[in-house]
Amino acid sequence: MQSAGKQTGLESGIGAEFSAEQQAVKPGAAIGLLGGGQLGRMMALAGTNLGYRFVTLDPTPDSPCGQVADQIVAAYSDKEAARELAQRADVITYEFENVDSEVAALLEELSSVPQGSGLLYTTQHRLREKRAIEAAGVQVAPYAEIRSEAELREAVGRLGIPSVLKTATGGYDGKGQWVIRSEDEIAEAYATLSRGGAELVLEQFIKFEKELSVIAARSPRGEIKTFPAAENIHVDNILHASIVPARAAADIQAHAEELASRIAESLGAVGLLAVEMFLTADGQIYVNELAPRPHNSGHYTMEACTTSQFEQHVRAVCNLPLGEAKLLTPVVMVNVLGEHLEQVIERTADGAWLNPADGVVPKVHLYGKSGSAPKRKMGHINLLCQDVQQGLDWIQQTNIWRNQQR
Repeated sequence: MQSAGKQTGLESGIGAEFSAEQQAVKPGAAIGLLGGGQLGRMMALAGTNLGYRFVTLDPTPDSPCGQVADQIVAAYSDKEAARELAQRADVITYEFENVDSEVAALLEELSSVPQGSGLLYTTQHRLREKRAIEAAGVQVAPYAEIRSEAELREAVGRLGIPSVLKTATGGYDGKGQWVIRSEDEIAEAYATLSRGGAELVLEQFIKFEKELSVIAARSPRGEIKTFPAAENIHVDNILHASIVPARAAADIQAHAEELASRIAESLGAVGLLAVEMFLTADGQIYVNELAPRPHNSGHYTMEACTTSQFEQHVRAVCNLPLGEAKLLTPVVMVNVLGEHLEQVIERTADGAWLNPADGVVPKVHLYGKSGSAPKRKMGHINLLCQDVQQGLDWIQQTNIWRNQQR
């Protein structure tokens, strides 16, 4: 089932390439998903509308995606389960980047994995990722590879204080990193993050004015579409809200979208590529991270754009023509974490949020996770509005998300 002309190779770090003649995977086919979380769930719901069937591989019984698709319950590293997924699916994609790249490579041999294992190999490792971004001609924050405490001291002296020490692999929502604010922290930061021989990278701290992200989609035929840039607000290193249109000049937004398109093209990405960025007061944009999948900051597209990020991803990996990515209405997306869930459920059940009020139309999405815990993402709400300030005011007035936005 592997397409002619596909180029793979973990060492290259380059995404899969396909011939222009590759056939589309037509509606009615089965799409395999590595990962059964909320991203897979929303992808399956969008793809089902196009007539696709879904099967997911995830170690958690009754996963969010498994509630709306067939599920193989097994570890992501289980090669026998991967073989079963390949047998049951016509095309395979993944919903998060921390899947086993060796399993992804095996699946390439057995089935069609349009995203390829090479892109996973690149984005699973911060140093490889930064070098790939630079190869696309896009700037990242100055950085240094760290292999010893002595190298860390030298790099801190060169890049300055504060600076950010991160593990090269793993880490999300602020995990696996340490903001070094004084020389006295260097030894402890290195000892803590280097446990188990973890590779480290030090980044210069960028004093940014806003955090932006752009979701780009690229198909095997080389078609690229970008969604409008989102302005993101993080609280405790977890995304709290995405604001679209971003409160930035039109030329800045256009430049951010062009950078995302350039990176997707350079990497030969297939499917979605989320590009997270820092915007400084003088208008400079630094790319911070990449994610080769649907992204939390793209959830606003579900009601606010002509095509959602999830439908766009399905279109891309199936080599269908990409959909228009036009913004239909201003929108603010707010995350529902474990500490917010009970009140969100109550206000949805009593009808308080089922009808528009004061120009704001709330659209509630809950993920069906079996266990709730503080800081765990349990859902999100898209607030369709006439002006993004209305959405921000709505969040504040509910008194559920207390003092969580600037």
